[in-house]
Amino acid sequence: MSNILKIRISDKILLKQIEYIDAEIIFKTINSQRESLRKWLTFIDTTKKIADTQKYIKSVIDVPDENREYIFVIFYDSVFAGLIGFEGTNKYNKKTEIGYWLSEDYRKKGIVTESVKGLMRFAYKDLEINRIQIKCAVGNIQSSNIPKQLGYKFEGIERAGELLSDGTFTNVEVYSLLKYEFDDLTNKNAM
Repeated sequence: MSNILKIRISDKILLKQIEYIDAEIIFKTINSQRESLRKWLTFIDTTKKIADTQKYIKSVIDVPDENREYIFVIFYDSVFAGLIGFEGTNKYNKKTEIGYWLSEDYRKKGIVTESVKGLMRFAYKDLEINRIQIKCAVGNIQSSNIPKQLGYKFEGIERAGELLSDGTFTNVEVYSLLKYEFDDLTNKNAM
């Protein structure tokens, strides 16, 4: 990638497009927090060495620009805090999904909520997206609180929508927000 996109969310939060140089800190965080992360993140058990993280980053970067998903490293006070980005983007239908995970050291500080807001602005204004959805495993309350706080509409349950690390399927809550709803919220709340 020639130009690395950075989105300043606040004085403390910066989103930076993922690069190869991020592999070590991402892997170290995963490796040191496996137990807390693996409950909801299925890739934890298959991320056994730094090469696995490098392979993931390569799969994000080695895609033609027109098909590349925006995946960002979250920095809080210049320290790695987690990842956030788009997945399953459908440019023709102008829709995408936002996914995220956060290091246990940075939870309950509003970092993901503020980062999602920043990505929403980017998606609706710069990428001309019309629909953003967020999916959360049933029971992952910290994750599902984010779309609720941001005005997303609960659409329903996707039955057996995600395979967890323990080999069981879990139902997934589906939330969405359309551009006109975002515009309305922005006008009311200065989001």
